[in-house]
Amino acid sequence: MENLLTLGETGIFSIMGLASVIALAVAIDRGLIFRHNAKIGEKIFNEIIAKLRIGDVESLGIYIEQFPESVYARFAAFIKEHYKSGEISLGHMMEGKLIEERMFLEKRIIILASLGNNAPFIGLLGTVLGIIKAFFNLGTLGNTGAEVVMRSISTALLATACGLLIAIPVVMLNNYFSKRLKNIMQNLEILSKEALASVSK
Repeated sequence: MENLLTLGETGIFSIMGLASVIALAVAIDRGLIFRHNAKIGEKIFNEIIAKLRIGDVESLGIYIEQFPESVYARFAAFIKEHYKSGEISLGHMMEGKLIEERMFLEKRIIILASLGNNAPFIGLLGTVLGIIKAFFNLGTLGNTGAEVVMRSISTALLATACGLLIAIPVVMLNNYFSKRLKNIMQNLEILSKEALASVSK
């Protein structure tokens, strides 16, 4: 039984180590995308609105050539491509485009949310296994095994600490990316309304 408990503890620490690597990879990936879109958005968001208000739709295509990875540039190119479809058709198509861009930006963020919610429970499972092991050793070794028991308990509590150390920054990152996502989607909705207003003229 002791071997199984030890194996379980090792597995828990391995899972948390893997979870921290995955969280870091997702954070870097999404961080670069949101940073890039925020930086480009500051440059071209107001320019796109200005062009829509004066009816200069044809020049919206230049942004996708300069910034192909920007959601703002893609949305501007989409407006240019479907501008002549009519107000109602363009409105429906832009709703679909908004969903598409949201899916792109949300990609892999669910991993952070899942890790943030479950890392403390994984650590708690490690703690439970460690305490079971400690009591098993106490029952086997008696008072002579007090040192072994205390080491087992300290290792068990370390599992909970590791779970919290993973969960806290992951939750903070998830909240940060969710906020950035909300800001970008609000800006795209503004562009869609500006496009509809331009068509209605």
